[in-house]
Amino acid sequence: MMDVETKTEALDMGGRSSSSLWSELKDAIRGSEADYTQIAIGKAVFLLAVPMILELIMESTFAVVDIYFVGTLGPSAVATVGLTETYLFLLYSIAMGLSMAVTAIVARRIGEKEKELAGIAAVQSIFIAVLASVPFAIGGIFFAQDLLALMGADSWILEYGYPYMQWMMGGNMVIMLLFVINAIFRGAGDAAVAMRVLWIANGFNLILDPLLIYGLGPFPALGIQGAAVATNIGRGIGVLTQLWLLFRGGGKHIRVLRSHIRVQWKIISRIIRTSLGGIGQMIVAMTSWIFVMRILAEFGSQVVAGATIALRIMMFTMMPAWGMSNAVATLVGQNLGANKPDRAERAVWVVGFCNMGFLVAVAVVYFLLSETLVGIFSDDAGVITVGGTWLTIVSYSYFVYAWWMVAVQAFNGAGDTATPTKINLVFFWLIQIPLSYFMAKILGLEYTGVFWAIFISETSVGLFTLWLFTRGRWKTVQV
Repeated sequence: MMDVETKTEALDMGGRSSSSLWSELKDAIRGSEADYTQIAIGKAVFLLAVPMILELIMESTFAVVDIYFVGTLGPSAVATVGLTETYLFLLYSIAMGLSMAVTAIVARRIGEKEKELAGIAAVQSIFIAVLASVPFAIGGIFFAQDLLALMGADSWILEYGYPYMQWMMGGNMVIMLLFVINAIFRGAGDAAVAMRVLWIANGFNLILDPLLIYGLGPFPALGIQGAAVATNIGRGIGVLTQLWLLFRGGGKHIRVLRSHIRVQWKIISRIIRTSLGGIGQMIVAMTSWIFVMRILAEFGSQVVAGATIALRIMMFTMMPAWGMSNAVATLVGQNLGANKPDRAERAVWVVGFCNMGFLVAVAVVYFLLSETLVGIFSDDAGVITVGGTWLTIVSYSYFVYAWWMVAVQAFNGAGDTATPTKINLVFFWLIQIPLSYFMAKILGLEYTGVFWAIFISETSVGLFTLWLFTRGRWKTVQV
């Protein structure tokens, strides 16, 4: 539980001298060889969280800029992105679930000082990622129009927008590998490497987006399809960079050797078993979003576009919080590996206080400037109203989100991915989906009812997850 030492460490993160802070900031960005099971928790959180925050800020910056460029093509183009992402969320759920297992296992091996086993586990996770991407590629390339029609796409999307889905799902292997290999680096404590890779990948995305969407200079004008082509090229470059760094020892805590490149079914089985909970956890959350988007689609492309823009804004503003929360997963895994469960728990509370302060500030901005923020990405009055409504409603719950994020990552970092899965199953499938339909259709609140249903269900799941974390059973999980 929280104690004076925990609160002091949280405050100390913002109270260092300028020279000490600058020195640690440089170490965080270029990568540190520090043992995260030995150094002060505040310093460990800072060294891990800074590159994770910068990494995710770049990822969310790309998401926002990407939707800005697509937004100039009209509401149907934005809706194409939103409907495609409902299917990509299934891919993300597998990638993120696998990444949770990889981070937990690699972190545990590093904490146990078993770097050789960490490298072997890394290779096996890459094998799994490649195989998992194949069904999505086949589905996206050959059935894009059918999948979009199933989600209620309008005639423009079915005629002009479907190539976007073909490119995004057809090239999904680069997304899968980007997730998993960065999870390897994070679990090892090489968060700075993961940060640099994502900056490279999304840097290329940002440059190529306007060139390929609008056809600037010698480039062809591909419209919405250009956004997907840019994403595939940028993330493909990122994956090549990851592999080069992983095999050349670009990280300070992990390196893959040629002798590691062989299939080891026992380790693959362990990774898959551990990842099943994480995959299930994400699939439950993501598929619930598919049903929510299907309900929203019944109210028109403006509603889908407004919800899509609001979601991108939320992704952008919440990424620093997720970056801090990701540091929890590494610290919990490594400290449990080093047989220091109390230190693992204290790290969660330290990050929780920092997260809470940040997200409360974000909530105030949402409450005051919701429509202004959405208006940056669309000049359509209907889209702005829908997006602004969601941001206003979600601002009421960010205090809880802060603690939910760190509690979930504590479970995942410990390798207990099954517990959040069961929680999500109840709160998202059995509460969020029926409640969204009831409030939108039966009560006649339309899209506003959906947003309030999301608020109710996600606030509830946050409070329950935090309570379950305090019981401490996650400390005894073996991976």
